[in-house]
Amino acid sequence: MADAGAALATPFVVSLEIRPSAVTAHADVVLPVAPIAEKAGTFANWEGRTRSFETATPTNAVSDYRALDMLADAMGEFFGARTAAEVRAEMESLGAWSGERPAAPAVDAEPVRDVAAGQLALATWRHLLDRGSLQDGEPYLAGTAPRATARISTTTAEELGLVDGEEVVVGLADGTEVTVPLSVTEMADRVIWLPTNSRGCDLRAALAAPAGDRVTVTKGGVA
Repeated sequence: MADAGAALATPFVVSLEIRPSAVTAHADVVLPVAPIAEKAGTFANWEGRTRSFETATPTNAVSDYRALDMLADAMGEFFGARTAAEVRAEMESLGAWSGERPAAPAVDAEPVRDVAAGQLALATWRHLLDRGSLQDGEPYLAGTAPRATARISTTTAEELGLVDGEEVVVGLADGTEVTVPLSVTEMADRVIWLPTNSRGCDLRAALAAPAGDRVTVTKGGVA
């Protein structure tokens, strides 16, 4: 890589990936890296507290820091990240931040959006086991994933004339929709919960609707 410095003068995209994804086609350089079980590392929680972990399943897969270190070495630079121990030692030498902390944010809360007649507010998050790409090739593990269901409160079900266990159609004004069985649950009224990326309920592809959006709910597709 004698001309690496000149090549870097032109911006390009480097992607560290466990397996091919939607990013792969847009990357100029793809560096395959080990999944979390096959490398050591450190997590930092929302409080800034760190928790280190060791390799659970030793393989020949290369960790993120090692891939970057090899790339730097090929460019004639010393990155100092050949091992997890080197990375941790450098982090410890830097120490915790001792400077002035930024002021706490002072932002007014967004007003609660009204839910029009016939609409519900959408709530969503991902199941631990869903259609995530890390389950590719693991049909038995994927088979243990929770079934996609829509969840609403008893009061909301009564208002809409819906019954636990029946199929409902959740849709947007533009006509896009997803059909799933209903589960009447103890939760907030006039809110519907759906899994984000489960089999039979991919909100990103089917609805492209974020949490907080307004959706309509009908019984078995009957308006």
